[in-house]
Amino acid sequence: MKHITIAIDGPAAAGKGTLSRRLAETYGFHHLDTGLTYRATAKALIDTGLPFDDEAVAERMALDVDLAGLDRSVLARHEIGEAASKIAVMPSVRRALVEAQRAFSKKMPGTVLDGRDIGTVVCPDAAVKLYVTASPEVRARRRYDEIVASGQAADYDAIVEDVKKRDDRDMNRADSPLRPADDAVLLDTSEMSIEAAFQAAKRIVDAALN
Repeated sequence: MKHITIAIDGPAAAGKGTLSRRLAETYGFHHLDTGLTYRATAKALIDTGLPFDDEAVAERMALDVDLAGLDRSVLARHEIGEAASKIAVMPSVRRALVEAQRAFSKKMPGTVLDGRDIGTVVCPDAAVKLYVTASPEVRARRRYDEIVASGQAADYDAIVEDVKKRDDRDMNRADSPLRPADDAVLLDTSEMSIEAAFQAAKRIVDAALN
């Protein structure tokens, strides 16, 4: 039986996580949100009170991350995300987590991995590569609505600035910057509903699998 990997990249809040989970469920594949591996590393540092600027310590935490124990509800906290974006620029942390992600990508019958460098670095030979994006304002609005829906207070303008800063950090880091793979299919979800985006992604995957 042929193994299939679907690589989905894109900036924060573009919708790639929702798409990835639905695609994995549709095709019976394993799913990994690679961003959670960085968040799990950051949470381990927070929990132990260790500094975020010691790359050797962060690498040690990254090597101990359990991919089977990633709890999205816990790791979604804002302070963990902020810490994760700081350690994600460390080359040795990236190398440790990329190795774990590559091992995961080999699971049968197939895998869907989403993140920032799946099609370019983690799984450059993936059968399907999507780059999911949307305007910063649309992504900030989605994040704002998500926070408000959970009963928390949110500042839309602050979220827009946060999204832009994170994009700048991701796109301009020296190691594995966020960019579409040369052979990735671009999917802009700015004007799409979740269902429309999913159907568009499914058509792309179906065409590649047939």
